[in-house]
Amino acid sequence: METIKLKSPIDGSIYAERPVASDQAVNAAVERAKAAQVGWAQISVAERSNYMLKMLEALVAMSDEIVPELAWQMGRPTRYGGEFGGVRERVAYMVEIAEKALAPVMASNPKDGFRRYVKKDPLGVVMVIAPWNYPYLTAVNTIVPALIAGSSVILKHAAQTLLVGERFAKAFEAAGLPKHVFQNLVLNHGQTERLLASGKIDHVNFTGSVAGGRAIEKAAAGTFMTLGLELGGKDPAYVLPDAKLDHAVANLVDGAFYNSGQCCCGIERVYVHEKVYDEFVEGYIAETKNYVVGNPLDAGTTLGPMAQARFADFIREQKAEALRKGATAHINMKVDKDVAGSPYLAPEVLTDVDHQMSVMREESFGPIVGIMKVRNDEEAIALMNDSPYGLTASIWTGDIDHAAAIGDRVETGTVFMNRCDYLDPALVWTGVKDTGKGAALSALGYDNLTRPKSFHLREVV
Repeated sequence: METIKLKSPIDGSIYAERPVASDQAVNAAVERAKAAQVGWAQISVAERSNYMLKMLEALVAMSDEIVPELAWQMGRPTRYGGEFGGVRERVAYMVEIAEKALAPVMASNPKDGFRRYVKKDPLGVVMVIAPWNYPYLTAVNTIVPALIAGSSVILKHAAQTLLVGERFAKAFEAAGLPKHVFQNLVLNHGQTERLLASGKIDHVNFTGSVAGGRAIEKAAAGTFMTLGLELGGKDPAYVLPDAKLDHAVANLVDGAFYNSGQCCCGIERVYVHEKVYDEFVEGYIAETKNYVVGNPLDAGTTLGPMAQARFADFIREQKAEALRKGATAHINMKVDKDVAGSPYLAPEVLTDVDHQMSVMREESFGPIVGIMKVRNDEEAIALMNDSPYGLTASIWTGDIDHAAAIGDRVETGTVFMNRCDYLDPALVWTGVKDTGKGAALSALGYDNLTRPKSFHLREVV
């Protein structure tokens, strides 16, 4: 029997192992989802929303077990708790706006004798392929609004966070969700591709690599299902002369290294105006040196291991290449186990970098950041746009109008000013270029998870 093994980054042990569902079980699950969705769509939005709030309550009640479980699965230090602050915020907001966002849209030009409106119908069966880096936060972005909109959901979680899907299933069971409206499946890549190609899935949301997104599109080709793809990122920051530097330093260090840099919208490259460059770099280096790398179960650890050793080795390769090409490394922290083949990796800050280096062009997804000096806005904007990705960009200044004007010219899905690495559920989460397509959260997220259906009703007297 084929199984999925979850290797813990803490000590390399097999933390969990689960059998892969048989093809017959997968087919049966999809048929159950399709049948359950019909009845689920008939109940009110308010009732469906209430189930989500009960699920949230049940999930949060497990937090004492989930927090160390996450550390064992993907390495995040327990001192930071789970992801439930963000999970609460997103679930609560999507519930709050649900009835208005899903209400029929009346025709803008009323006509006597006619009732004309567009109804937002559920898509049917929605599949969520969730990542390991923020396994609860990323999953709820689609699971909750898809269910509130009246679809049924099949979750396939990442192998690295195998137990998260089971936690969701337990929470929905505790909430009393009707059977088979939500199902968690353990699948291998081949099964996932075959399921997407089967035509039985109406929408898939995938968060992961660009290569993974291309595989999803290829598998779904010809089925006409809708897609939501959140893929790679190489998110930039631009620090202007009028920025509050202590605030910018603290937030940009956290934005680069929180979760060991394994954040979709983490800061991976920083452009600093020449007038404040030296002061910014000095502060950034000092702040970075405060990190404590170690076992994520230890209360004093502020930076745990990366989820897999190969991810850490990729960062080591990026650093080595940058140094060969003339970059300067400023941290060079000595950490136990920080050797090739280990997931434990110290944070690094590089200067004297340029866009001929992989670390400034290719997604790192780890605790390394390059800082470049720029002369003006034009140079900063050109460098920010010199990337195949476009998820978020942050601008650090005291002038909100100036930030908005720069943001208009940056090729990105979200523009931040004086903050970074945050997802506001009232604002749509989307990207451009190789970062993918689709929309999550906000009212637009509901539009992405529904199908418009026009009603043109005429009275004849």
